Amino acid sequence: MSMTATTATPNRLQRNLAHLNKAPGFLQAWLRDRVLHRAVPFTGTAGIRFVHMAPDRVEVQLANRRAVQNHIGSVHASAMNLLAETASGMVVGMNVRDDCLPLAKSLTMDFRKRATGDLKAVATLSALQQQALLGTDKGEVNVRVVVTDATGIEPVECEFVWAWVPARPRQP
Repeated sequence: MSMTATTATPNRLQRNLAHLNKAPGFLQAWLRDRVLHRAVPFTGTAGIRFVHMAPDRVEVQLANRRAVQNHIGSVHASAMNLLAETASGMVVGMNVRDDCLPLAKSLTMDFRKRATGDLKAVATLSALQQQALLGTDKGEVNVRVVVTDATGIEPVECEFVWAWVPARPRQP
């Protein structure tokens, strides 16, 4: 996991992922997937792999296997949505302050071409977007997600709007 200049103090997600760097290199990806699948169980059910996790960029992958296919043998639209939402939510999660809660507000997904094979989704945040997440109690950020298939085409164009608000104190 790399850090950017905009993150003075790592948040909870960054700290938890940093602990995995102590494990042997060959185990780190497997452990990262296990930890994140436990935190967001549906990602494990679908089989999403967390390839790259950094405050400015998150990359996730989804294999085109029977459990996530539609009637024509490609990745189902709902699974594509999950993949893109996971990438965008994780990049926001890598930047939101510990005293704030990220919430998906809206999404736009335009289907352009039939997907072929496995899918990859990459969500990025600019330095200004990262600073906004760190510097304000609440707000919203637009996160474009680039989804590509095994042939390198973008079968969908998607953007998520994420909001963050102060987290409510936990009740005893």
